[in-house]
Amino acid sequence: MTIAIEVKSIDKQFVLRRSRSIKEVFVWLIKGRKGELSEKFHALKGVDLEVQQGETVALLGFNGSGKSTLLKHISGVMIPDSGTVRTRGRVAGLIEVGAGFHHDLSGRDNVYLNGAILGMTEEQINERFQSIVDFAEIGQFIDTEVKFYSSGMYLRLAFSVAVHTDPEVFLVDEILAVGDEPFQKKCIAKIQELASDGKTLVVVSHDLDLVSRICDRGVLLDHGEVRFDGPIHEAVAKMRGQ
Repeated sequence: MTIAIEVKSIDKQFVLRRSRSIKEVFVWLIKGRKGELSEKFHALKGVDLEVQQGETVALLGFNGSGKSTLLKHISGVMIPDSGTVRTRGRVAGLIEVGAGFHHDLSGRDNVYLNGAILGMTEEQINERFQSIVDFAEIGQFIDTEVKFYSSGMYLRLAFSVAVHTDPEVFLVDEILAVGDEPFQKKCIAKIQELASDGKTLVVVSHDLDLVSRICDRGVLLDHGEVRFDGPIHEAVAKMRGQ
C-alpha cells in the first residue's frame, strides 16, 4: 500500500511564559536573574506514525495530550524541533475556524484566497465556485465581509472550500462541534463520501461516538506520546477507561 502520511520521531517543545507579580519580578532581578520566568512544555515526544492511503484515523487523547499539535505538524502549520513529517498528495482540511480567511474581504474573495492557499488554480475555483457557495448555504452573504460572519458561517464556507479542493489527505480538528445539527450531518456525510472515495482522513475530536462512526483506526496520545494505535473501537474503549 501507499503511505499517505509518514511521521518519524518528531519532537516539539513550547516555551510557556509564567505570569509574575511585580514583587516576584523585582526579586528575580536583584538575584541576578537566577531562575526562570518561563518553562518548557514538551508537546510531542518522539512520535512515530504511518497512515496508509485511504485510511480513516482518529487522533484521541485528553486536553494537552498533543493530538492537535500532531495534526498541525501533518498539515504543515507547525515544524517539528526534530524528526520529519512527509505527506503524499494534496492536503486540505480544517484546523481552525476561518484559518486562511481575511476579515476585511468578502466571502467571495475569501473563496478565491483560501482556495489558492489550498492549492487550487483560479480556473478550478471558477469551475467549483457555485458548488462551494451552494454547499455552504450562504448565497445571500457571499459578498459580505467575513468579519460580519458568525462562527457557523465561517465553518460552512471554510469546510466547503476545503472539501472542494479534492484533497488526497483531509484533516479535521474538532471543527464539527461548531454549527447547527443539519450542517454537522451534511459535513459528516461529505467526510464519509471522501472516505468511500479512498481519500485519507485524519480527525481530532472528543466526540467518541462520532469518530467511531467515521474512522477505522484510533491513535491514543498521552502527554505527547503514542500510548495505543489500533482499531477504533479499542482506542475508544481505552479513552473511556474500559
